[in-house]
Amino acid sequence: MPAPRLLGTAAVLALSVLALTACGGSPEAAPEPTTSSAPTTVAPEPTTSTTPEPTADAAPTCATLIADSLVADYEKLGVTSQEQPLFIGSQQIDGGILCMWANFDQPAGDAGQIYGWAKLSDAESDAAQQELLAEGWVREEADDGGVYITESENTALVTDEEGYGMTYLFVAGQVKVADTKQGLLLIEWPKA
Repeated sequence: MPAPRLLGTAAVLALSVLALTACGGSPEAAPEPTTSSAPTTVAPEPTTSTTPEPTADAAPTCATLIADSLVADYEKLGVTSQEQPLFIGSQQIDGGILCMWANFDQPAGDAGQIYGWAKLSDAESDAAQQELLAEGWVREEADDGGVYITESENTALVTDEEGYGMTYLFVAGQVKVADTKQGLLLIEWPKA
């Protein structure tokens, strides 16, 4: 092979290597990690409640019959509930609930709170009211059209500031009961 041709081939090879090197480039160094004083914000994962909200058709429990905040206050004090069927006089009310809230670890003399609720037909309501009145309970009209039936102050063990002991509030289709008339205000059933 003649010398000029060899030089030409060598020059083409050298230029090819140079071109490949220029096109391929040298590997770039990885960027230096930067530090920032600003905190990194990560959006929190959405949470869902495992406790379903009670509906108007649901049956109440001792924990849903009264306000969540009241339940929390009771629990802080070591007060728990015991659920029983609701009786009005001698009549057990189907689907009714009576809740006794107390510190059951304390001696029996420890005071507790009573809250109850039930659906009632007109006939059940009339029969229950008549039985209570026959036993000496006192009837009083409520401002909203309901009827209060309160135990006689002669037999009441616990009374509120106004002298009312255990009291039933009969309204259309339901009855509420508490150990005092003022206690009826704490019953939040049915939920709106």
